[in-house]
Amino acid sequence: MTDTALAFRLTGTVRTEPDSRVLAAGGLSAELSGGALRNIRFDGVEVLRAVSFLVRDRDWGTCDPDIEDLVVNQRADGFTVTYRALCHGPHETRLGIHARIEGDAQGRLGFSGTASSGTGFETNRCGFCVLHPIVGVAGTPVRVEHVDGTIEATVLPDLIEPWQPFKEMRAITHHALPGVSVECRMEGDTFEMEDQRNWSDASYKTYVRPLALPWPYRIEAGVDVVQKITLQIVDERPRRTGSPFALSAGPARLTPGQGPAKPLPPIGLIVTPEEAAATRAMLMAGLDPKAQALLFHVDPLAGHDDSVFDAFVALTAQHPGLSTLEIALPCGEPFADELRAMAAAMDRAGFAPDAVMVSPAVDRQSTPPGSAWPACPPLEDIYTAARTVFPSQMLGGGMLSYFTELNRKRVPAATLDFISHCTNPIVHAADDRSVMQTLEALPFITRSVRAIYGDRRYRIGPSTIPMRQNPYGSRTMDNPDGSRIPMANRDPRQNGLFAAAYAIGYAISVAPAGLDQLTLSALTGSFGLIAGANEPVPEGGRRPLFHAVAMLAGLAGAEATTIASNRPDAVLAMCAHRRDDRTILAVNLTPLPQTLDLSALGIASDASAFRLDAETMIDAAVGPLKGEQLGTGDVRLGAYGVLRIDG
Repeated sequence: MTDTALAFRLTGTVRTEPDSRVLAAGGLSAELSGGALRNIRFDGVEVLRAVSFLVRDRDWGTCDPDIEDLVVNQRADGFTVTYRALCHGPHETRLGIHARIEGDAQGRLGFSGTASSGTGFETNRCGFCVLHPIVGVAGTPVRVEHVDGTIEATVLPDLIEPWQPFKEMRAITHHALPGVSVECRMEGDTFEMEDQRNWSDASYKTYVRPLALPWPYRIEAGVDVVQKITLQIVDERPRRTGSPFALSAGPARLTPGQGPAKPLPPIGLIVTPEEAAATRAMLMAGLDPKAQALLFHVDPLAGHDDSVFDAFVALTAQHPGLSTLEIALPCGEPFADELRAMAAAMDRAGFAPDAVMVSPAVDRQSTPPGSAWPACPPLEDIYTAARTVFPSQMLGGGMLSYFTELNRKRVPAATLDFISHCTNPIVHAADDRSVMQTLEALPFITRSVRAIYGDRRYRIGPSTIPMRQNPYGSRTMDNPDGSRIPMANRDPRQNGLFAAAYAIGYAISVAPAGLDQLTLSALTGSFGLIAGANEPVPEGGRRPLFHAVAMLAGLAGAEATTIASNRPDAVLAMCAHRRDDRTILAVNLTPLPQTLDLSALGIASDASAFRLDAETMIDAAVGPLKGEQLGTGDVRLGAYGVLRIDG
C-alpha cells in the first residue's frame, strides 16, 4: 500500500499535515510545525504543550497563514528560527507576522512576533497563545506574576474552572519535575488563562487579549503588534531523576487497572429530521450497528414542524430500542404553550419517546466572560412545565452544546432525571494530534460533572469530530475540500479509521463515569456510519466507525474496568466482563504502528482477536470483522487500529 493510499484510509484525505522538525538544545527540545512550537520538553518531560502566534476571525475561526522565508539554524548549543506568516482576511485585507524563535542549552526559549497590516485587519484575537499540559500538572502549585508586579501563589485547577482562573498575567511558573521549575513570561500585552478542558482541549490556555475587551477589533494599518514569550527552565536537582510523564520507548505494556467496575452505557445514534428517512432505510437494509438508543432532535427555529414526528414514528417502528427527544425550545412565546403544542403534535403522530431532554434554544450560544447573558426564562420554570407536559417520560436537562456551557450555566437538577451535554474536539484546533489529545480531558470533564451533580444519571452526546452547531460564532465552517479545520461541519476523518480509534478511545476515557447513555454518531449523513462517494471504503459500505460503534453497543451493560497503559498517549484499553465472558478493547491513538505487551492480562493464546485496521477495513465495509487466534507474544497494532479480544 502506498503512503498516499494509507493516509486516505486512516484519515479520509490525502492532504497531509505540515511537516514537523525537532529542535534541540541540551535537555530542551521542541517540535516546529506550521510556524508553531509543540511538544516542548525538558529531559523528555512535557513542560509546555504549545506556543503559537494565532489570529482569530470574527467567528473565532483560526486563520491558516501562509508561511514564507522559513530559516532554521540548528547548532550544537542551540537553535534559531525565523519566518514570515501571511494571514488573509475578508475584503482582501492582509496581516503579516514576523517571527523569531531562539533556544539554548541553558533551558531558555524565546519566541517573539510582530504583526502589522498595510490594509487594516479585523480580528477577535491576534497574539501569542501558550498551552500548558494537564496530565501530571492539574491541581499542582503555580506562581503567577501579575502585570502590576504582585505575586500570587496558587494552584492550577483540578476540577474544571468555568471562568478564567488567572487574569492580568505577566508570568506563570510551575514545576515539571521535583526540582525543575518552568517560568513562562509573556510580554507585549495583558494575558489571561482559561481552562481549555471546558472544550475538551487537553490544556490550560494563556492568551491575549482579555475577553472583557471588545471583539472583534481592528488592527489599523501601520500599527505594529509586538509580543514575546520567554521560557526559562531551572534544573536544581542534585541528580537527574525519571518521571512517569517522560517519553517512554518500547512496547505499550498493558496491566490490570485500579478502580471499581462500572457498567458500560447504552449506545445512541443521533437522528435529525433531515436524516430520519435515510436512517430508516439503512436499518431496513440491515446496516444496523445494534445501538440501543435513538436520540431524536427537533428545533422549531431550524424549520422543524409537526411533520417531523411522523418520520420519527416510522423510524421507531424499525428500531424498537430506547428513544429520547432533545428539544431546542424557542421560548419565543410562553414556553409552557410551546411545550404543550409540541406534546399535542407528538400525541397526534403517536410518537412517545422514553425520555425528553429540554434546553432553551438561546443556551446553544455561549456567553463569554464579560458578556451579558441573553434573555431566558428561569430554567426551574421550564423544567417544571416540561415535567407537567411530559409526565410519563424521563426528563433531562443540561446543554445541547458542550460542557463549557453547562459549567458556566449550571442547570438546577432537582426536577431532572438526567444531565446531558456534548463535546467536540475541533473547537480550537483540528490537527490529528490535538484531536486525539482531547481524550486526555474527558476524565476531567466527567469528574467535574460528577462533582456538580453527584450520582444523577449522566448522558453524553452527540459527540462527534465534525461540529453540528457552533456556540461561539454565527455558523459552523463549510469544508468542501476535506481539510482539517476547526469548527467544520464535515471532517474527512469521520470517514476513515481515525474516527473509529477516536470513538473507542472516547468510550474508554469516559467509562469510569458510569454514564447512562453515550452517543458518538448518527447512522447516516456526514456525522454517520455509512460511506458516501469518494471515501476510503465503497459508497454505501460501513465506515470503520460503524464497527467501533457496533463493538461498544455489543458491550453495553457489561462491567468495565480500565486497563493501565504505560503509554496512555499512544494506547488505551479497557476490560469488559459479562458473567463468565471477558472482552478486551485496545486502541492505537497514533499514526504509527504500536507494539502491545499483553502478558500481564492473562489472555489465553487461543482467545479470539478481531482487528480493525487499514488492512481489514475494506473487507469489513461489506461484511463482519473476521477473527483469528491471538497467539503468543507481543501484538502489533496498526496505525489508528482497534483490537478486540474475546476470551
